[in-house]
Amino acid sequence: MPRLIKFVLPSCTLLLTLGLCVPAPAAMTIGSWNLKHLGWKNDKNLATVAEILQGADLWALQEVMDTVAVQDLERRLEQQTDEAWSSMVSHEVGRSTYRESYAFLWRDNAVDYTQGAVVYLDPGDLFAREPYLAEFRDKENGATVAMAAVHIVYGDSRTDRTPEIRELASIWDWMGEVYPGSTRVIAGDFNLAPTDRAWQPLRDAGAQPAITSGATTLSKSDGRYASLYDNFWYDADVLDVTGTGIVHFPQLMGVDHQTARDLVSDHAPIYLTTGEASPGFGGMNDTVTASGSSVGNESHCIDLNTALASELDQLPNIGPARAQAIIDGRPWASVEALNRINGIGLARAKEIRQSRLICKS
Repeated sequence: MPRLIKFVLPSCTLLLTLGLCVPAPAAMTIGSWNLKHLGWKNDKNLATVAEILQGADLWALQEVMDTVAVQDLERRLEQQTDEAWSSMVSHEVGRSTYRESYAFLWRDNAVDYTQGAVVYLDPGDLFAREPYLAEFRDKENGATVAMAAVHIVYGDSRTDRTPEIRELASIWDWMGEVYPGSTRVIAGDFNLAPTDRAWQPLRDAGAQPAITSGATTLSKSDGRYASLYDNFWYDADVLDVTGTGIVHFPQLMGVDHQTARDLVSDHAPIYLTTGEASPGFGGMNDTVTASGSSVGNESHCIDLNTALASELDQLPNIGPARAQAIIDGRPWASVEALNRINGIGLARAKEIRQSRLICKS
């Protein structure tokens, strides 16, 4: 496992601190996917996983349970694409008997690992699963990207997730010190919608979400995508993001959501493109949507009259107590009517509407 050591900085990076040199922008497709206990069971459909993974140049993977499974994916990708791929896996992280790893997986002819693979030291002991970080280089133009793979704890409620979300601002600043001259991307499963107020410290630090609408988690029974939990946070002033998307893989497999959850994952993979790069998902055009687009008859919005408490908890200013109050107060004729709930005035109701998470009907 590579260790974080003293870096030898390229001359352009040194000049960058003096404002004399601007690094070339990256041009690659980056993906992120929570693969739900990858390697824990033998019945996961790795052929489908590999088919999807070939659509991006660099992947951050969460919920890796076995290094051998990542190596198997690497071999399958090489067979399918006739190209060389590489991977690396973190050590296991976690506070209890449940532990998991992160992995990075990349296409060798497009991306190089450069330096600094490390599990975050977490000085405040705030993370149940400390993020995994590394720096990669775009082979075409030499631009470097510092990546952090993150899996935020779900816990019993939103309040269990917010300390880790807020601490991401510290990781963001730390990445700027450890990987100077590299653009920063924090990727993963955050278990919290990007509109939540807990993200404000990271926004104040200069990061913003790549995917702002749509949803990435598969519901158990009704074919909907329930929550926008998976995302990328990046510096828009530095990284030229030219496209984002969600890969709705159950359609690719021709199965319902419950089967897809059992055989692959309960999360859909996401991607972003930088510069002139294009996603390589090939014949999956019917299953890949740009952020904010809809797929078939599936709903990505939150219906005040049918949503679960866990879905309502994604809305701005709504915690577990107010989510239950919304359920108890049904039916709702409009978002503005929420002002009859204690603590939600017209201003907060307007913020909920402007989040664009509520179903228009």
